[in-house]
Amino acid sequence: MTQMDPLIFIPILVFIMMLLLGWGAWVFYQSRQQASEWGARVTGESAKRAQGTGKEKATNSLQQSLMSVLERLGQASKPKDQVQVSRIREKLVSAGYRNSRAPILFLGSRIFLAVVLGLSFLLFGTEATREMSSPYAFPGILILCMVAGFYAPQLWLNSAISSRKELLVDGFPDALDLMVVCVEAGLGLDQAMNRVGQEIIMGHKDLGEEFSLLNLELRAGLSREQALRNLVQRTDLEDIRSLVALLIQTDRFGTSIGQALRVHSDSMRMNRRMKAEEKAAQLAVKLMIPLILFIFPSLMVVIAGPGAIRLMNNFANF
Repeated sequence: MTQMDPLIFIPILVFIMMLLLGWGAWVFYQSRQQASEWGARVTGESAKRAQGTGKEKATNSLQQSLMSVLERLGQASKPKDQVQVSRIREKLVSAGYRNSRAPILFLGSRIFLAVVLGLSFLLFGTEATREMSSPYAFPGILILCMVAGFYAPQLWLNSAISSRKELLVDGFPDALDLMVVCVEAGLGLDQAMNRVGQEIIMGHKDLGEEFSLLNLELRAGLSREQALRNLVQRTDLEDIRSLVALLIQTDRFGTSIGQALRVHSDSMRMNRRMKAEEKAAQLAVKLMIPLILFIFPSLMVVIAGPGAIRLMNNFANF
């Protein structure tokens, strides 16, 4: 009779402990929920509303605790060079995150994800690396997981910036046409931008928020030129940069804003048409790679396959 390995009892005990902890947490949550329902009945509040309020409070407390952890990690890893912090803040603003705590939370999320992925690999990936013959497999994969967790927020930020720029570019022609209509109807430039911000936010939320922030800066006493330059810095788009340069020049030299906007709108429409034609012309060249790699081989197999099999059978009979 073989003796049982005593190490096999360790995962069994860990499983039992985790099961007991989960059961205890569930019982504690049920008791707190029942207590909140009883308290709501005493005060005359509906049970559904009390349940929703309890869930919101639990969610908010969890978010606050996570934010505090990320903020502490961000303060610990904050670079001394303020130029780097300013660059991170500019990227977050371009992605739509204007909170003053956003750079610190972003820095803390990199450390947090690196530690979480590293600990996850230590807990669940140790058994998988034991079968590998290389002695450097375990530390190499561990370092790779931590590096991936450290750079994952940066990749997410770049993706968020690209997605938001696409949304701004999609809504900018409508905003420019609406601005042309407002200016030609007799509104001033500030009133036209305010009207555009109010109307465009229903169809293009991000662009409407940018125009609303521009109007708030103008109301706060900032000069029109500086407010427009801040708009360019927040969006970092070539279309908005060219429009802002046009508006600044017309404001300086006193030319007609309506005519300048009309000419700029026509030129932008022409550039977009040329870009669309360029992409359409590139489509035939881009289709060659999937045609050669995937479609042509399958066609050759379907067309020439039966004939090749018949020829092979004929040669085999000889």
